[in-house]
Amino acid sequence: MTKKTALVYCDQEFGRADGKTAVGLVRYSDLYTIVGILDRSLAGQDAGEALGEATVGIPIFASLDDALGQLLTVPQCYIYGKAPLETSISQAERTLILEAMAQGMDIINGLHQFFSEDPEFVSQAAQHQVQIQDIRKPPLVADLHGFTGEISRVTVPVVAVLGTDCACGKMTTALKLHQALMEQGLKSVFIATGQTGLMQGAKYGIAIDALVSQFVVGEIEHAIVQAFDQEDPDIILVEGQSAVSHPAFMSSLGILKGSLANGVILQHPPARKFRCDFPHLAMPTVAQEIKLIETISAAKVIAITLSHEDLTHAAVLRIIADYERSLQLPTTDVLDQGCQKLVAALCQNFPQLQPKIRPNPLAQNPLAQNPLGKVPVLESR
Repeated sequence: MTKKTALVYCDQEFGRADGKTAVGLVRYSDLYTIVGILDRSLAGQDAGEALGEATVGIPIFASLDDALGQLLTVPQCYIYGKAPLETSISQAERTLILEAMAQGMDIINGLHQFFSEDPEFVSQAAQHQVQIQDIRKPPLVADLHGFTGEISRVTVPVVAVLGTDCACGKMTTALKLHQALMEQGLKSVFIATGQTGLMQGAKYGIAIDALVSQFVVGEIEHAIVQAFDQEDPDIILVEGQSAVSHPAFMSSLGILKGSLANGVILQHPPARKFRCDFPHLAMPTVAQEIKLIETISAAKVIAITLSHEDLTHAAVLRIIADYERSLQLPTTDVLDQGCQKLVAALCQNFPQLQPKIRPNPLAQNPLAQNPLGKVPVLESR
């Protein structure tokens, strides 16, 4: 499939919690070649460097006019790359979308506000012969699936990548692990449960937070069974949403129920004191979230993954050592250290995977010496 070129709108939110869709697309997409980000607060920077990562060759522009003035060709798509709590876009954002349409750009929208049901947008799209795609728009009720129990036929490990909060790196960890497993010879399938994963090109999944609650569990089950039947995978990874403990969202409960997960990898941002977008709600501890997950489901947490937001490299290493000592679970930061600890944990918990793993010379010795892939214990400070 030929990727479409795309400009991603993320004004004043790129690299922050509400900009997670734009960040995800910068890191990975099978559907789009990202040619620029719109964020006036970071204009002039490279998108990768703005995230504290390697240069990726994706410039950040101050405005749509700025981008179109510097790019050699008009991008094929304009992606609304923010995920705010607000229920509707601002007038300024509407104007930008209309300007993008006038330039011949298709509109890709990940919000709950469906642009394809907006009379002005529909009229302008027809006039300029462009398409509007609402990623979160659910299928017709007649096409939705209730829970059937068919998931009992799935005989490969199903692992959910859950978290302790929203926008803490669950999808990034799941995709990094998916890629690592594929590189080491396992047939992994990634199940998307949110708009960003679908924009990145996931073949299976649905934005579950846009569904009538009765169908959430069934749609997750359906996606997993479909992937199992059609792909003959060795393992299925399910993207998490929000957190089981989060009072504002139900998504993780639906994921645990619909997937009947055999194991959970838990993502946590240690420096975060309060819930994303909820400054009066304190974050849970990792131990609290593990207890909750293992109380309400049969799944066991098999590894911890960290978001290094607002942490130094040295602090991350200290936290890894502390968690591995206190929780007795392999812990890593996949963006900094890769996924070898997670691969080792999966092989330990699901021995049927081990014979299919292609040896990785760079990681072979450490993992052979320490099956959990634990780092040396550091002095706490």
